[in-house]
Amino acid sequence: MAGSNTLSSSEHGDDPRGHSYSIHIQTRGTTLDKYPAKQHARNVARQLGLTDGLIYLMSQSTRTLEDSDQPQPFRQRRYFFYLSGVDEPDCHLTFDIKSDILTLYVPHYDLRKAIWVGPTLRPSEAMMRYDLNAAKTYDELSKNIRTWASKRMSPVIYILHEGQKPNINAHFLAFNHEDLLPAMDACREIKDEHEIDLIRRANEISASAHIEVLLGIRNMQNEAEIHGKFLDTCVSQGARNQSYEIIAASGENAAILHYTKNNEPLDDRQLVCLDAGAEWNCYASDVTRTFPRRPYWPSCESANIYSVVQRMQEECINGLKEGVRYLDLHILAHRIAIEELLSLGILKGGSTEEILQSGASLVFFPHGLGHHVGLEVHDVSPTPLMAFSLDKYKGLPLLSCRPPCTLSAPYLKAGMVVTVEPGIYFSRPALKDARRKPLSKYIDMDVVQKYIPVGGVRIEDDILVTRDGFENLTKAPKGREMLKTIR
Repeated sequence: MAGSNTLSSSEHGDDPRGHSYSIHIQTRGTTLDKYPAKQHARNVARQLGLTDGLIYLMSQSTRTLEDSDQPQPFRQRRYFFYLSGVDEPDCHLTFDIKSDILTLYVPHYDLRKAIWVGPTLRPSEAMMRYDLNAAKTYDELSKNIRTWASKRMSPVIYILHEGQKPNINAHFLAFNHEDLLPAMDACREIKDEHEIDLIRRANEISASAHIEVLLGIRNMQNEAEIHGKFLDTCVSQGARNQSYEIIAASGENAAILHYTKNNEPLDDRQLVCLDAGAEWNCYASDVTRTFPRRPYWPSCESANIYSVVQRMQEECINGLKEGVRYLDLHILAHRIAIEELLSLGILKGGSTEEILQSGASLVFFPHGLGHHVGLEVHDVSPTPLMAFSLDKYKGLPLLSCRPPCTLSAPYLKAGMVVTVEPGIYFSRPALKDARRKPLSKYIDMDVVQKYIPVGGVRIEDDILVTRDGFENLTKAPKGREMLKTIR
């Protein structure tokens, strides 16, 4: 809680009898509670394989909207935040790898800005709030870089992009903009305890917002009310930003994967798909629930499809642990979908393997099973494409997304946070396109017509991968518990 003086520490080990133990004490307002920026910087330097060099990053700058005097909404550059923990504009950061010194450079005090929007961050405040070795004003940056470079025969500064060099005229400096980004992506892939706590808190707020929607859904008349209730709950708990645009899709709109208009009447539509997650201290949550407006399923079709997706998600989540290939779970989700849709008569005329090879299941489940979650809702990893063996998976439904399974890291690792978000959708454009393809022989379009009003069902949780299994960070109710929450 705010103002607590409780000490904080984390320790893991074994007692003399060989029993493992874990001690984790939390605090607020002490140096022990700071975002672990220095450790992140050291991790990146280690990933780069360097013992010398200077890492330079710049924060997002203050900008106005085009043809306007109004400011653009500020969103911190995520790589800058990862190495600083600073959510302020117009700052700069250096990490001297050899000396192990992390330095933040803040803007000069501006009286006019202080009068209009409040004072900017000062060096003394920065030292109190953030995990830094030094904090200075921006006018010292150029001089300090020159001093650093003068002590080296071949000084190299590591930057993310060629257009993000420090404003310094020094021909003797070399800039490397190729190695830092992949090194930071590799580090960001695995979350530390502090990051996991931030994602957990984002999920707690998101869960409470989903619950508030369920409690009020019977009296809501428009998708906009769902959007508003979710946002209001998050903001009231200190989460001003959403991880992504809220998706409050009712009826057939739920078949549109990224529907964000959120402005249509609910009327007698069967289901609502609410895909919404709060952001907490720049860390994302990503949560989806699909539910009726009453505490029961309005049709056999809606109950059937929810049951299919529920089984897909439960079996895939239960398969998560370190060493598992995420792609195999993606394929498992398709196999379950095919088995269930065959039993409902939506698919026909082939075995599970034949239909899987045809790609017919993609008509109903057109996206990946999940992705990394962290500073971005679709967080980074060393390689953003799904890893697969062309021989083993030839012809199977493989999608280009950001799955937590890559060519450089083909197996899940402890410390990854991933989503598991299967879905079944009845998209009119997708079905129309399917009619023209050979795979249409596996789809009973007459049966499908009865399911069109369902729109789509998606269930999504954020899962922490552990050595022995997983921890579900998402506590929003689903299934029977979800129906009981609707009043």
